Amino acid sequence: MTIPDANIIDMTPKPMTSMEAVYLPAIFKGFGTTMRHFFTSFGQGRTSYTMQYPEERREDLEVEKGGIEKSNFRGVHRLNKDAAGRVKCVACMMCPTICPANCIHIEAAESPWDDREKYPAKFEIDELRCIFCGMCEEACPVDAIELTHLYDVAGRSRQEMVYDKTKLLSIYDLTIDQKPM
Repeated sequence: MTIPDANIIDMTPKPMTSMEAVYLPAIFKGFGTTMRHFFTSFGQGRTSYTMQYPEERREDLEVEKGGIEKSNFRGVHRLNKDAAGRVKCVACMMCPTICPANCIHIEAAESPWDDREKYPAKFEIDELRCIFCGMCEEACPVDAIELTHLYDVAGRSRQEMVYDKTKLLSIYDLTIDQKPM
């Protein structure tokens, strides 16, 4: 079957003018944009958008700016506890299923409590592999996993950066009094 001539569109680009061929208008336009951004930020008293960590910290900048909400920042994970002090997780496997970095590993076991069928016998998050996208937090039906505002964690080995259930629950204890994300 042939295509009718009326349905054919000629996509041949028009030839460049001499000014377009030497790229001068584009260079001047880009330079103008650069100068506009330079003088706008310089006029506001800010010469750099780079934070000089560790001398300058996020918390200091947010206090300086009037206490900006931290809702767009994601730090290390924590496992939340319920009112009885038990881990909230019901081992539904939603977080490891949705995790694009495949950094969450859960081993489910039969729950010793009557209010749920399963609980995580083993819960690990590889913080070095995590991309801190927040998908696990979004997928959790019981709000058991949460990203905190803590960001300055360090480890001397890769194994120290694999957070198990105990470490994730201890982060909950550290951050429970602070405003949630």
